[in-house]
Amino acid sequence: MSFASGSSHGLRYIAEDEWGTTPSPDPAMISLRHTSCAVALTKDGFQSNELRSDRQITDFRHGVIRVQGDIGIEFSYGEYDPFLEGALFGTWSDNVLKAGKVRKSYTLERAFTDITQFGVFTGCMVNSLSLSIPANAMVTGSFGFIGKGASYGTDPLKAEPTESQTGSPFDSFTGEIHEGGTEAGHKIATVTSIDISVENGLEPAFVVGSNVAAELPHGRCNVTGSVSCYFEDMAMLNKFINETESEITLKLGGATSSYTLFLPRIKYTGGDNPASGEGPLMLNMPFQALYDSSAVTAFQITRHPPT
Repeated sequence: MSFASGSSHGLRYIAEDEWGTTPSPDPAMISLRHTSCAVALTKDGFQSNELRSDRQITDFRHGVIRVQGDIGIEFSYGEYDPFLEGALFGTWSDNVLKAGKVRKSYTLERAFTDITQFGVFTGCMVNSLSLSIPANAMVTGSFGFIGKGASYGTDPLKAEPTESQTGSPFDSFTGEIHEGGTEAGHKIATVTSIDISVENGLEPAFVVGSNVAAELPHGRCNVTGSVSCYFEDMAMLNKFINETESEITLKLGGATSSYTLFLPRIKYTGGDNPASGEGPLMLNMPFQALYDSSAVTAFQITRHPPT
């Protein structure tokens, strides 16, 4: 008897032309690097309210199907470009991606190769994106998906999917971060971590006569995050106190095979600096990203291809 193990778990994907429909025949599946995967089929449930003299419950029924779950990653160049498009509802143009209104969906396939089982999840859209850049560590993150349908079988969608890319994950000490502008005087040298998240507000819409979602209406593009740095002076904290708008530019990687993340207009929503020991005090500053009319976006990603 063999048990499925994470060490043999595979993950593949393909972009859909029509929401909820896997391109066919012979879909060109692409392997995806990941650190975790929780994409799964779930169902609502309904317990009978029938009253009986013996106090027993007579029935329980399955409700509508839901597909959802997160995929954990170590962020590397090129590997997740299609999902970055999905997260921002945008399209790469001259290596620049901005938040927009272009809906993209994918078919995901989980491969449990040690027990020869394959789970196929269709109509998957990126509901959330998170990136975490701590000091002295790899850049990690996750994509949160919501989908339409799911099925399991013993045959993969494609026997030999295209291999994933092999570039090293980004680290937090190769690159630059600027707050309030890109000139040298605004470069933050004391940041200990920065987190960025995108929420799209996807919610399945169900109708009578079907147990799968008829559509995935989306909400607004809500970009938030937080900066943690050493508490040196009042420069950063005053931006929260005085409701002063700012901007953040974060470059991951070197001159090429890198990304620049640009938040052109942010407002800090907090400024905590608790003391809990003898060590240096940290300033924790969550922020809300806002639409900027000059950049025509609240969040922009620029990729710098290898030369």
